[in-house]
Amino acid sequence: MQVVLDQFEAFVGVNFFTMIFAWINLIILYVFLKKLLFNPVKNMIDSRQKEIDDMYSDAEANRTDAEAMKTEYESKLAAADAESEQILKTAIRRAQLREEEILKDADLKAARTLERAEEQIEKEKRQAINDVKSEISSIALDIAAAVIERDVDAKDHAALIDEFIDKIGE
Repeated sequence: MQVVLDQFEAFVGVNFFTMIFAWINLIILYVFLKKLLFNPVKNMIDSRQKEIDDMYSDAEANRTDAEAMKTEYESKLAAADAESEQILKTAIRRAQLREEEILKDADLKAARTLERAEEQIEKEKRQAINDVKSEISSIALDIAAAVIERDVDAKDHAALIDEFIDKIGE
């Protein structure tokens, strides 16, 4: 049993040189894996993380830009609405002023036309009066000539007046 125990202890036992050899192998393996595996994997993970961080920062920048553009768009839209409202009010005001101006011009033209018509009526009235006066003068001359040619008594005088009135009525 002792032999088995010695063999077991030799198999399981701790040998100082074997332990140092195992540690040296482990260190070499660690350095080798670090150079060939850990650093490239770490670099790949770091680059992926950087890409993800860049994507998040780009997305945030795009979101911020989009919000700024939305705010700017809304303010420009509000300004355009206000400007269109102002333009519409100005156009309505100009149209009303133009309407008033057209009505005033029409009133002035109507007044001038009425004034000219009244002047024309007055002129024609004066002409008619002058024509009537001329006619009456002519008739009076005719009557005077008729009276001078004959001696007129009251009956003849009344007849002449009636004749004169009849002629005026024609």
